Amino acid sequence: MKKLRYRLLDVFSKRAFGGNQLAVFADVPAISPEIMQSIAKELNLSETTFVLQPKDPANDYRVRIFTPATELPMAGHPTIGTSYVLALDHLAKHHEQIKTLNLEEGVGAIRVDIEWEADLPAFLEMSQPLPTFGSSFADAGAIGQMLSLRPEAITDTSLPLQVVSCGVPFLFVPVMDLQSIRAIRFRVDVWERVLRDFEASHVFVFTRETEVEGSTVHSRMFAPASGIGEDPATGGACGPLGCYLARYNVLPPGRLIEFVCEQGLEIGRPSFMRIRIEQNEVGEITAVRVGGRCHFMGEGHLEIED
Repeated sequence: MKKLRYRLLDVFSKRAFGGNQLAVFADVPAISPEIMQSIAKELNLSETTFVLQPKDPANDYRVRIFTPATELPMAGHPTIGTSYVLALDHLAKHHEQIKTLNLEEGVGAIRVDIEWEADLPAFLEMSQPLPTFGSSFADAGAIGQMLSLRPEAITDTSLPLQVVSCGVPFLFVPVMDLQSIRAIRFRVDVWERVLRDFEASHVFVFTRETEVEGSTVHSRMFAPASGIGEDPATGGACGPLGCYLARYNVLPPGRLIEFVCEQGLEIGRPSFMRIRIEQNEVGEITAVRVGGRCHFMGEGHLEIED
């Protein structure tokens, strides 16, 4: 039997039982991707990560990310949480704090910057790939039906329904207010009909009205294709969200746009992500960064047959 140790974290939260849960297997023996997928399904968290030796020696580690249903090329809270574990492991082995990590993921190398308080990583920030803006989705009525909302809750924002990706594509859906976003009842049957085979199957809904002081955007994310009914915190969507908000001047323009996205409140797991978008003098996006805190919850192990 192989004994596989994992650490359990709440990511994008500074307290227990908030944020998005993550299991990190940081010292992985030779196991197949099929076993990794089975472990992710067994744990049934939004994501589970496995740390391997990098293919490119310029990187520090290779990280594979699995939802209960599929492997992802990149994701936010798994990158942040895995970096938290790796930073602590490095401190324990080498008695020094590391300030950066380069993680090899499916989209390439992802840089993570780490700020420390005493002997704990206090804030971690990942740099995401620059955005690609994809298709618009013209049928607000179909999206309203999928969310159990009147189409006017979407169209009255005067903002487009558009796909944006910084590694993983999401369909961004603006809604008018908190009342509307709280009222969402996601209909998988409608999603199957209108979005399963669309350019982006993940749905990120947001409003400028917020619940918590200091937040700028309130959001919810639905990803049935990945086996996730509703995600408590989606760092991989917050980068492209910032790019969307910058392109359509939803936030005040500038060389640096910085804001906080709150998520997970409807499902009892409040999460907070800090987003920073840098632009040049002609408004081209030059950097996309998403960061937050982690809370260590515990550890355990699984026994897997050889």
